[in-house]
Amino acid sequence: MTAVVEAPAVPVTPAKKRRRRRDWRAIGAFAVLTGPVVLGLGLFKYLAIGWSLLLSFNDARGTITLGNWIGFGNYTFLLGDDAFLTSLSTIAIFTVFIVPITFVASLGLAVLINSIRRGRAFFRTVFLIPAAVSYVVAALVWKMALFNGLPSGLANVVGGLFGADPVPWLSTTSPPVYWVAVVTLRLWLQVGLYMILFLAGLQAISPSLYEAGELDGTTKWQAFRYLTLPQLRNTSVAVLLLILIAAFQAFDEFYNLFGTGLSGTATAPVKPPLGYLYDSALGDQNYGVGSAGAFLLTVIIIVITLLQGRFVGFGKKD
Repeated sequence: MTAVVEAPAVPVTPAKKRRRRRDWRAIGAFAVLTGPVVLGLGLFKYLAIGWSLLLSFNDARGTITLGNWIGFGNYTFLLGDDAFLTSLSTIAIFTVFIVPITFVASLGLAVLINSIRRGRAFFRTVFLIPAAVSYVVAALVWKMALFNGLPSGLANVVGGLFGADPVPWLSTTSPPVYWVAVVTLRLWLQVGLYMILFLAGLQAISPSLYEAGELDGTTKWQAFRYLTLPQLRNTSVAVLLLILIAAFQAFDEFYNLFGTGLSGTATAPVKPPLGYLYDSALGDQNYGVGSAGAFLLTVIIIVITLLQGRFVGFGKKD
């Protein structure tokens, strides 16, 4: 029989004991610092989401307590409600307009700013400032100063220079000129943010590619088409996904442009899904329908985002 030789035990030195005590202190400090954040997220976000999911299966009119279970009744009601389906078509029209316009405008500004040599930081800051403005404040400026419908409103003043009559922009439904106010407001608020993302992508492109293109005699359009756009593929896909998700979550501009005090968006010519859910939950106090609509809209956003990611090849290698 072979003898088993045991390895000598490694003595625990005082330095290791001190290091172990310091580790426990670090863990305690980490728990103290992150504990309130985790507790707050758990109580005010994840618990609220879970409770809202349960409410969506209840007839919760004027109450947030559970007990009156109706299964998928709230979901079937929404899918058969013409007002909710109209709000989905409204946000679809808004998305069709805002996504390509925002994408092209932000990419164009990024290319222009990246091409200048002096004042690049100044223009970058100027176009980024609107992204820090509150949607509520911007919507009130659009409503009270730019598109207020009065002859003194900026939009009517500019139109008057070309011989146009004053237009009540936010209440005219035929033609629906209110879309001009909604789309321009969202563009002013978001173009600068996505421009910064495109600028980061442009500055990551190696200048040697353009130098090689110049040697081959490529024009500026050819360099943009065959060099810049392929190199910006991942950035473009990410920006498209962000614009799409933000479009389906539109609420502030519609509420503040068309809302009148405590009536919410009841008299608005158009209403996005979140506006419909706001009126259902806080106006009619039907929290079951409001919760069901929130989760239904979340599923729609996830499905459309996945389809768009699949279509444009999100996550694929070049």
